[in-house]
Amino acid sequence: MSYEPQAQPPLQPLLHDREIALRAPTQVWSGPGGDLGAAPIDGVYHGDVRHIRALALTCDESAIEWVGTARHGASHAVFSALLRGIDDATPDPRVRLIRERIVEAGVVRERLALRNGRDTAVAATLRVRLRPDFASLHDVKAGRAGAVAFEMLPADGSAAVSSGAQRFVVSAERGRARTGEEQIELEWRLRADARGEATAAWSVALADQTLVVRAPSRPAPWDVGDLAASVPRSEPRLARWLETALDDLDALRLALPDHPDDEFYAAGAPWFFTLFGRDSLWAARLLLPIDVRVAASTLRVLARLQGTQDDPDAAQEPGKILHELRATVLEIPGEDVSLPPLYYGSVDATPLWICLLADAWRAGMPDDEVRALLPALRRALAWLTERGDSDGDGFVDYLDRSGRGLANQGWKDSGDSIQWRDGRLAQGPIALCEVQGYAYEAALAGADILAHFGEDAGELREWASALRARFREAYWVHTPEGRYPAVALDRDKRPVDALTSNIGHLLGTGILDPDEERHVASLLLRETMASGYGLRTMSTGAAGYWPLSYHGGSVWTHDTAIAVHGMLRAGLADEARAAAEGLLAAAEGFGYRVPELHSGDPLSETGAPTPYPAACRPQAWSAAAAVVAWSALDGSRARP
Repeated sequence: MSYEPQAQPPLQPLLHDREIALRAPTQVWSGPGGDLGAAPIDGVYHGDVRHIRALALTCDESAIEWVGTARHGASHAVFSALLRGIDDATPDPRVRLIRERIVEAGVVRERLALRNGRDTAVAATLRVRLRPDFASLHDVKAGRAGAVAFEMLPADGSAAVSSGAQRFVVSAERGRARTGEEQIELEWRLRADARGEATAAWSVALADQTLVVRAPSRPAPWDVGDLAASVPRSEPRLARWLETALDDLDALRLALPDHPDDEFYAAGAPWFFTLFGRDSLWAARLLLPIDVRVAASTLRVLARLQGTQDDPDAAQEPGKILHELRATVLEIPGEDVSLPPLYYGSVDATPLWICLLADAWRAGMPDDEVRALLPALRRALAWLTERGDSDGDGFVDYLDRSGRGLANQGWKDSGDSIQWRDGRLAQGPIALCEVQGYAYEAALAGADILAHFGEDAGELREWASALRARFREAYWVHTPEGRYPAVALDRDKRPVDALTSNIGHLLGTGILDPDEERHVASLLLRETMASGYGLRTMSTGAAGYWPLSYHGGSVWTHDTAIAVHGMLRAGLADEARAAAEGLLAAAEGFGYRVPELHSGDPLSETGAPTPYPAACRPQAWSAAAAVVAWSALDGSRARP
């Protein structure tokens, strides 16, 4: 009996074994030698469009054997190869090919070097072949990227390719450029003298008239080397992580075209090279110990896009803070999800905006900059206290009113992220526990700011006090794993009893008393929650636990970092250090570029963290976790 292979449905590309060089809004995904095309994610992307699908470097006289890859920061990679076809017969390789790639915003450059260690000259004909694409990033993610029509126009040493609003120009320095059927070929004939070197170079300049983001106009407000050098010598791993993380964050900075001086952090590569309210706010907040400027500019960017009307399709409401900015409608195949370019489906971005404003103000944001944001603060507080509760039960909740938006609108936004301990899915409206913590903190923080500027904030303090009392009565549950706050209340106001990492976000908000904070921290550090590489999103004691579940057992670096941040604010220094040690172990295991998430497999069973193969990297809030770990692991550091 024989079996015919089944057709495979479209799948999201895996990312874990690919190389990336980036400078937002441009990124290049490739194999270990720098060529593009072998994996579904491969390509040169600018904004939300893949301009080049495949790229291959060949040598007419020899096979190219790639032997090494070195990353020199987020935007610079060097690939090393041997050309044994034009080498001598001795055992030591003496003819090498070096490929150096540098990515800038809107530009990709490569320098090719033929290095000759022989006592006689060698010659090589190098060719670079590129295949244009212009597929939507959203289609690539869905595994449905198809051919898009384009036009090619050759010129002397260059070629221009366009498709609608997207265009790129390829140029070969001291080489030839030819266009063929759906590809461009660049050619150089090089001769390297004995013990010498010959070079070639090419570049591609990318443009997209529909881009809603741009590179910022100013350099990053920190010196990576100086900060890494200030880490104690007893923590060399932490210094390496901090250096890598800050370099990635520099490359993830973006601005909006009409205000290029106000930068923010793109959420992450490859899918989220844009403004995300929650992600950009948390990244800026976790970085406050070293930088107030980006926090202040992130607040201004989001204030300009604050909701002004009631629009269920966009989940927009007056005073609400944006969830996501895109150039076009985002369709998620198979999920019946359609998000407009300005989408507000986030229950936590609004209180987090208020919390960041207060933290930035306390960290040194000038009064005049804070005063300019008071109208936005008042609108955000009004949304929080008047519109955030959709069903009148006294808790801030969410419900997708359009039927085509995100079903879950907290940071765990996958469809199965809010589960009962027995594995059943909770039904909305959902009132997440951490959102009540954010809301409580935001109301008091907003009251402090308004009082500082001479306004009466008594009602806000009363609202916060009442919320805290209701939370204590409604959220605490008893299960075989102990007593702890439920992850959420469901539509019937029942506490959803799974033990999850969400409770870590309550720490430091003030909604728990000190004894409760110590108890929650101890639960998070148990083996059922602490993997040794960070905190699991769901306890191993829950029926729905799976170590490679997106939100049901995996480890998200930023999630653990938020818990560490809260532990430090609650004065739980030992607990914070223990949790941060897990983050540092994960950072070492991933070569100090920590992905969006990884498996919840325990350290006791693995010698290194197991990748979640579709995880984004670098990711802004994962990178920002390095600063929180620094605060927790270095006793001399100022606390958040």
